[in-house]
Amino acid sequence: MNNEYLKAERAQEWRETLRKSMKNKDRTDLPRVKMPEVPPEIRCHTYDEVNLGLSLEQAIGESHRCLDCVDPTCITGCPVEINIPKFIKNIERGEILEAAKTLKETSALPAVCGRVCPQERQCESKCFYTLKLKKEPVAIGYLERFAADYERNSGQISIPDVAPANGIKIAVVGSGPAGLSFAGDMAKMGYDVTVFEALHELGGVLRYGIPEFRLPNEIVDFEIDVLKKMGVKFLTNCIVGKTILQEDLVAEGFRGIFVGSGAGLPNFMNIPGENLNGVMSCNEYLTRINLMQAADPESDTPIHLGKKVAVIGGGNTAMDAVRTARRLGAEKAMIVYRRSEEEMPARIEEIKHAKEEGIEFLTLHNPIKYESDANGRVQRMLLQRMKLGDPDASGRRSPVAIEGDTVWIDVDEVIVSVGVSPNPLIPQSFSGIEVTSRGTIVVNNDTMQSAVKTIFAGGDIVRGGATVILAMGDGRKAAKSMHEYLSSNQTE
Repeated sequence: MNNEYLKAERAQEWRETLRKSMKNKDRTDLPRVKMPEVPPEIRCHTYDEVNLGLSLEQAIGESHRCLDCVDPTCITGCPVEINIPKFIKNIERGEILEAAKTLKETSALPAVCGRVCPQERQCESKCFYTLKLKKEPVAIGYLERFAADYERNSGQISIPDVAPANGIKIAVVGSGPAGLSFAGDMAKMGYDVTVFEALHELGGVLRYGIPEFRLPNEIVDFEIDVLKKMGVKFLTNCIVGKTILQEDLVAEGFRGIFVGSGAGLPNFMNIPGENLNGVMSCNEYLTRINLMQAADPESDTPIHLGKKVAVIGGGNTAMDAVRTARRLGAEKAMIVYRRSEEEMPARIEEIKHAKEEGIEFLTLHNPIKYESDANGRVQRMLLQRMKLGDPDASGRRSPVAIEGDTVWIDVDEVIVSVGVSPNPLIPQSFSGIEVTSRGTIVVNNDTMQSAVKTIFAGGDIVRGGATVILAMGDGRKAAKSMHEYLSSNQTE
């Protein structure tokens, strides 16, 4: 408590200093805060988190940039509808714990979102600075992380208010961001929520898909612990559709089911040599390393630590994989991407970090063949050089092969990160739900309700691959809709 008191005193002193320095100055003249980072030459050899977080002074200073707009368009850019001006103004006043409480009103995972959400394409893209002033937006993501971390480190953890128990049991399939967000909102409304997780650790893609240098496991554990204190129950090593069936859940009295089973089926390119030893999906690579300690040669499922590693793809998952390879001793780690850097879907920050860590970028290149050594292990790949043509349906310019222009590159490990497909288990084992040709569950986009009225779904099982925050937004929307449905159909 003394430590918190001292922090509060420092906040008051800093506010006064800032107020005096701001006299007769325009808030819009303040520069955006820079996130402190571990130097590249150190971090590329460790799994320690790269971003170090803002200091109290930095956070209060950045919060003063917020203009508290009459029409806060930043909120419209947030899939979980955080009251952004309110939490930032709490930071400006030095009321950091109140800022954290504001975040928890709508977000089940504020410390996670502050680290991995693409704010530059969501809330920050709707900031007045960006839309009207053509300046750098308020660092909303940095401030979200600061408030959540401050609360966690203070030990004064606020647990969101929970309505009296209504006795209605709800099942959640999957403990990824969609399931956790849904579970949190349903618990707030008094439901008896049980989350079923197929793996032995909770968190879904937050645990197995994102390395600790970007999202430490202790952060995921903390967020889940808050949900547990709200009354949410978790059951691991339980595969819904095999360990327990749809009819079992109904027989056990679950009145509603939310499916957030993700997209764990990796896509491949179907090119020659893709079945060679040393060629694997990004999903397998990250899961084995993040969840099964496969980088340890003494583990049950050790992984080959390549020295010349190529990751095929340009998304955040590809960046996670190539930066992981660098940390595991790759002397040459490269991104191979068929479009230009401008078309990469990865966050700008992740690309920047990768470059700083010595990752080589082979843009406008596409693999068309892999060849092996005498032992059947991949040893080189044939790349087709590309150029950009007309925009495709996504708005990005389509890559077009330059005829006859190819190059061989030596590799001893290839990680394919060209997208994922939905986990097929639930669509195959649940009766009555409709599925698209891509294997995603068909839902009403406004309610997330499937053809089976008591089954709702969201996240990658519906979208086929998306961001953490979009999955969380689906979870929140589904919780609101399921509550309305069950409230109006209490006799069913």
